[in-house]
Amino acid sequence: MIRARSAALALAAVLCMGAAAGDPADRLPDPAQEARARALFRQVRCLVCQNESIDDSEADLAEDLRRIVREQIAAGRSDKQVLAYLTDRYGEFVLFRPSFSLGNAALWLTPFALVGAGGLAILAFRRRKTAPEALLTPEEEERLAMLTNSDGAATVPPHGGPTNAPDG
Repeated sequence: MIRARSAALALAAVLCMGAAAGDPADRLPDPAQEARARALFRQVRCLVCQNESIDDSEADLAEDLRRIVREQIAAGRSDKQVLAYLTDRYGEFVLFRPSFSLGNAALWLTPFALVGAGGLAILAFRRRKTAPEALLTPEEEERLAMLTNSDGAATVPPHGGPTNAPDG
């Protein structure tokens, strides 16, 4: 009973995956070209979903982009040429990994700049420790030396408090 249920579940999963694969008529007849197209699909962003590749998206625009990629590959264009065509038509945003250029340098360099600025701030904070102030002025050091070098005679605290001399 459990095996039959597992087999039915596996068959249903296979059928669902086949249904999600798209229309076989859309596929390129050459398996190598279709494999190239599928690899490119994963590099191109769906402009409707924005966080999915056109390989994963079910949007109509993603379907159109998949068709364009297949047409470009069937026409004999290289992967770079296909991506350049899409970039020219839709802008750098269509690529999941845009190229490094002056126009998008801020996007590439900002994370490194933030980490560097944080490191510099931490270093500056640690180095900001102020030098310890002189504990005693020269006059206080002299008075301390006199008090500590005395022969045990009674001494008066600096602010005129009680002495340690015996009463009487």
